[in-house]
Amino acid sequence: MMRRNQWLVAPLGAATAAALLSGCGATGGSSAGSGKGVVMGISDKVKATDPASGYDPGSWLLFNNVYQSLLSFPKGGTTPEPDAAQACGFEGGESRTYKCTLRGGLKFSNGHSLTAKDVKYSFERTLKINDENGPAVMLASIGSIDTPDDKTVIFHLKTPDATFPSKIASGAGSIVDHAEYPADKLRTDGKAIGSGVYKLDSIDKKSASFSVSDSYSGKAKPKNSGVTMKFFNEDQAALKKVLESGDVDFAFRGLAAKDIAGLASQSGDQKIEVIQGAGAEVEHLVFNMSDPVAGKLPVRKAFAYLVDREALVKQVYDGTATSLYSIVPAGIGSHTTAFFDRYGGTPQPEKAKAVLRTAGIKDKVKITLYSTPSRYGPSTDQEFQLIAKQLNDSGLFEADVKSIEFEQYEKDIQDGKYGVYVKGWVPDYPDADNFTQPFFGPDNVLHNNYENKEITGTIIPSTSAKSDRTAATTDYNRLQDIVADEIPLLPLWQSKQYAVTRPNVTGLQWSLDASTVFRFWEISKG
Repeated sequence: MMRRNQWLVAPLGAATAAALLSGCGATGGSSAGSGKGVVMGISDKVKATDPASGYDPGSWLLFNNVYQSLLSFPKGGTTPEPDAAQACGFEGGESRTYKCTLRGGLKFSNGHSLTAKDVKYSFERTLKINDENGPAVMLASIGSIDTPDDKTVIFHLKTPDATFPSKIASGAGSIVDHAEYPADKLRTDGKAIGSGVYKLDSIDKKSASFSVSDSYSGKAKPKNSGVTMKFFNEDQAALKKVLESGDVDFAFRGLAAKDIAGLASQSGDQKIEVIQGAGAEVEHLVFNMSDPVAGKLPVRKAFAYLVDREALVKQVYDGTATSLYSIVPAGIGSHTTAFFDRYGGTPQPEKAKAVLRTAGIKDKVKITLYSTPSRYGPSTDQEFQLIAKQLNDSGLFEADVKSIEFEQYEKDIQDGKYGVYVKGWVPDYPDADNFTQPFFGPDNVLHNNYENKEITGTIIPSTSAKSDRTAATTDYNRLQDIVADEIPLLPLWQSKQYAVTRPNVTGLQWSLDASTVFRFWEISKG
């Protein structure tokens, strides 16, 4: 939440739409909430309140609670269900025409009615503004939108896009009031007018305050009267301190791995509890295929045989992540263990040596690993130092590590100056498509000069056309096999999600799933 897809900060089955998605949902306005207000601490910033701009985890957290989308992900699920819509589905034989029918009685927090006009306006606005920090890239498949009446929205897509339901269930699908938001520029007053469960009362650099919206009409039943977010701007020590003192009720994102592990070991204590859930954030070691050293397949295979993921997870991240053996993480449909199947789960130096010697590489491989802790967290340098040690201990490599500030790091990668470097990924939606399509082709987000024509020309077009996502499994299995054979990147780990809380707070487990949606309304305080 992950962005343009937001690169990872630190570790901390999709829609079958051949038939209409339908849902009964509750109707009528919500109550003021059935419990006390809660206070959360978070290290992320909320960079935008306007959904045409925000493309970062903090902003999407706000969007998911203040705005509605046509569809949303249910707690614990990865298949989108109707939200502002009563029903949605593809029409015709291809995944190119998508129709939604709105539920009745929808209102924004200012009392204005939400109609098909607002839905059309919201998507066209995001595409027109095309903010460089916004989610317009996720909506690029939209060709045109028809609204034959106040309750009907028909999307005509440029190309088949079976993941369209998942995309519009994300923050990119947030619906705004056409009377409140300019059509061709971002809103700049810091206000947010949506039809979601909560309304934004105030926001500044230190905190944001939300209360339950009286205008909300939908399935959610808020278990609190409001939420206050306190921002700690990546100050992990300060976040831990206020949690332990009771100044916040719970913390989400941003605690150091060692602090989470330490607090988890005290989970029997009545002061602090650690709630764990599945995560879909991933980290990869990326190889520049044009580099004179990393561009050699035997060198990349030697990496695959030598890198000990279990040691990274244990020694660097204190068990707050889990080893990853494919580009599609566990918990996401079509996940395989392609790298484990080929290279094993423990270091195999003899196989690494054999692959290098067979290729005529007899001297130690000199190589530099590039890290950027200013983007991926303070543990990144430690992690890469350990990887370098694993390589060097084999006697086959002479590896070192260079740590670069993020702005220079990104520029150098695009200029092709690095042979091996780190990249992380926060998904926009829980589908294998979001872990594969952005990584391949000439304009891939990894900037590693990798392209496979079978992937770009056959597999991705095929998976994009399958509205029954289970039918895409064979294609995704083939894609993961190709990547494991050619190794343009080496998957390292995927995150676990954590919320650390005072013992009188419940419901946080419903916000720690693969959808990456944080649901304010599920949280209650005794």
